[in-house]
Amino acid sequence: MLKPGVLNRRLVGEVIGRLEKKGLKLVGLKLMNISPELASEHYAEHKGKPFYDPLVDYITSGPVVAMVWQGDDCVTLVRKMTGATNPVDALPGTIRGDFCSHTSHNIIHASDSDESAAREINLFFKPEELVDWEDQSSIWY
Repeated sequence: MLKPGVLNRRLVGEVIGRLEKKGLKLVGLKLMNISPELASEHYAEHKGKPFYDPLVDYITSGPVVAMVWQGDDCVTLVRKMTGATNPVDALPGTIRGDFCSHTSHNIIHASDSDESAAREINLFFKPEELVDWEDQSSIWY
C-alpha cells in the first residue's frame, strides 16, 4: 500500500515502476480513502502501542493506493525492496531508503508474511477486483 505521502509527493509511478521492473505482476490496484474503522482492522496488532494513534491518523489523512502483486517469493522480495521501517536503517536503493525520512510518515506498507498478505488483501479488495492475467513478458525478451 502506498500511503498518503506518496500521493502528496507525486511518487506513485516511481514506486509502482520499481515493482514492475523487478518483474512482479500487478493484479490489484485501487485508489481509496481508508476509514478509521478499516485502519483499526488493518493495524489491529499495534493497538495499545504508543505509535498506534498517529499511525491511524496518518493512514486516514488522505488517499492511499492499495495494491496486490504476484511473483516468486513476492512477500519477501517486496519487503526487501521496501527497506527497513525506520528510515535511518533503510538502505539507499530501497523505497524507504530513497524516499522516506520520518517513520511516522512512512510512505509504503508491505505485508510481512503470506498470512498477513491474505488478510490484508481481504480487507481492501473484493475477489472480483483482482485480475489474474497471463503474463506474456517472456515473449518480449
